[in-house]
Amino acid sequence: MKSNNNYEDYEDLTLPYDEEDKEHLHQPSKYDIALGKYETNLDDDKIARETAALIEKHLSENDTAEVKKFLFHCIDLTTLKCTDSEQSVMKFTEKVNEFDDKYPDLDNVAAICVYPNMAEIVNDTLEADHVNIACVSGGFPSSQTFTEVKVAETAMALHAGADEIDIVIPVGKFLEGDYEGMCDEIEELKEVCGDKHLKVILETGALKTASNIKKASILSMYSGADFIKTSTGKENPAATPEAAYVMCNAIKEYHRETGRKIGFKPAGGINTVKDALTYYTIVKEVLGKEWLNNQLFRLGTSRLANLLLSDILGQETKFF
Repeated sequence: MKSNNNYEDYEDLTLPYDEEDKEHLHQPSKYDIALGKYETNLDDDKIARETAALIEKHLSENDTAEVKKFLFHCIDLTTLKCTDSEQSVMKFTEKVNEFDDKYPDLDNVAAICVYPNMAEIVNDTLEADHVNIACVSGGFPSSQTFTEVKVAETAMALHAGADEIDIVIPVGKFLEGDYEGMCDEIEELKEVCGDKHLKVILETGALKTASNIKKASILSMYSGADFIKTSTGKENPAATPEAAYVMCNAIKEYHRETGRKIGFKPAGGINTVKDALTYYTIVKEVLGKEWLNNQLFRLGTSRLANLLLSDILGQETKFF
């Protein structure tokens, strides 16, 4: 008895759907396509050797008074303590005001960096010219809160007077491969910032590998970051020369690919003048002199200001 089921016809009907479905399942995302333009499979040992060789070769030539003056001008003078109060932040800001009068031959710091609820105090107190107000935002330092809260906090910080916003990537999403979730959040916060600079913190110590740092750098820039920044200073390790080397190479390659110049900010664990000179050396050698201005290079620190000032003046100075 002949069956009424025409399997050949049925198969012909479904095959195009199955093939299309298979093709869709294996289609790379736009994030995979973006990453595919760059070499992201990096060898940690090779990166360490290249970084060490660069520093050994060039660090000493940058140990000059002029470089130290420039580095001082690149500082985001930072107070992010649980003990911060309106009074303490006001005094902190007043020291920046006083700097111009006390040291008229030196350029002031680049910015004062505070929590969002302190932006208004800084805005009301700050009188020094060409010093920006930066705020950490977006559930700093863990980035573990609702996107709606991050958006609201960022908008409130800008409304209170912030010129720049520093956020942390959702590290957990990145490590799980949820690039869409990570990038959508950065894009949304950049939209809130508009023409104000958005600095995106990778928390490189939590990313562990050079490959992860390279991928996070590319994705952050792809999503609208104006700066990429190493660390919050709340995790160990914080900034490292190796992470800086990878990030600066990512910036260089991204600029070559897109024409966009993205800034670089090491932060966390910058405790000595030599540390600052090390990051200067990496930026100079990898990115070139075009990046040696405080629109594209910042140092996130509080300890370093007095140390650099002491070196510049030739005597121990505790101004800040």
